[in-house]
Amino acid sequence: WKEFFYCEALPNDVMMRKGEKRTSGRSSNTKGSDNIISNGSGIAVADGQCMIIVEQGKIVEVCAEPGEFTYDASTEPSIFSGKLGDSIKETFKTIGKRFTFGGDTAKDQRVYYFNTKELIDNKFGTPNPIPFRVVDSKIGLDIDVSVRCSGVYSYKIADPLLFYTNVCGNVEQEYSRDELDGQLKTEFISALQPAFGKLSDMELRPNQIVSHNTDLENAMNTALSAKWGELRGLKVVSIALGSVTLPDDDAEMIKQAQRTAIMKDPTMAAATLVGAQADAMKAAASNEAGAMTGFMGMGMAMNAGGGMNAQNLFAMGQQQQAAQPQSAPAANSWKCSCGATATGNFCPECGSPRPADGWTCACGTVNKGKFCSNCGAK
Repeated sequence: WKEFFYCEALPNDVMMRKGEKRTSGRSSNTKGSDNIISNGSGIAVADGQCMIIVEQGKIVEVCAEPGEFTYDASTEPSIFSGKLGDSIKETFKTIGKRFTFGGDTAKDQRVYYFNTKELIDNKFGTPNPIPFRVVDSKIGLDIDVSVRCSGVYSYKIADPLLFYTNVCGNVEQEYSRDELDGQLKTEFISALQPAFGKLSDMELRPNQIVSHNTDLENAMNTALSAKWGELRGLKVVSIALGSVTLPDDDAEMIKQAQRTAIMKDPTMAAATLVGAQADAMKAAASNEAGAMTGFMGMGMAMNAGGGMNAQNLFAMGQQQQAAQPQSAPAANSWKCSCGATATGNFCPECGSPRPADGWTCACGTVNKGKFCSNCGAK
């Protein structure tokens, strides 16, 4: 090689750094300009890095595969996307420099390295409560509550070409995370509300959010696709929620709605009433005015309630269970001679074929089974 470009290991707080150059005696770049790349120069790319060559402000080469890249100005631009996938190739078609034959050396060429590793430990917390819709179709619950949450998230550069074009551009040496983290954190918290809306559609309760991190990550990437993915080439990798809390009033409102839903079942209401009556009897027995006075008061309270007692409630529950429609047999089902019910052409228990729709016995009876229902003939 004539010149050799490289980049030391990028720390977690650096997102992009300009490549360093070592020059050999065979280099045609005799003036020593750092912004000229001689034809045939070597460029080292480490794991977790993506290298781009920018010529006159336009991206001309991309390499995200570890190893040594040899620069050749006489060939068409090469794109080694590595783990970044094919999307970076589509980006290059949009913003990359068009190839011109001749391989003339440009006046300004730069090598930049991007940190494509996962950038971790980005703490966040909601300064204000986020609306969350609690839905439970089983009990007819549909209420809005306010939640607060905190935790950490990680992200990575998924498309270095978009990141260079729309974020860091022509930096002198390096671009660090602290220049962007404040903006990212604000946008991340703003995206929590539509992401929580996606989880609400799954009928999750607030305390279940922490166990659905993958669903939350997908919802966040959807909510941030325009500002992060399509504009900056960034992607949320993981989210770890420390806690999701509700105000005491909202938590009690959900519990009360659940208690009310339970009482819609007469059997559950009867069981609750029996427990309440048992507690009332204990309290009546210890009444200072005498047990009889306590029991008389309890009887008056029951009569004031319309005479509804546990026995009536249990009876209502049994009536509801008896009134529930029995499951109808599957369409086009048939009864096998072994006693099993089948729907296909063969019995799932004994393997017997399904009998014909009907056959006429010599005695004139139309049958479906193997034997005549009138005379027993086969």
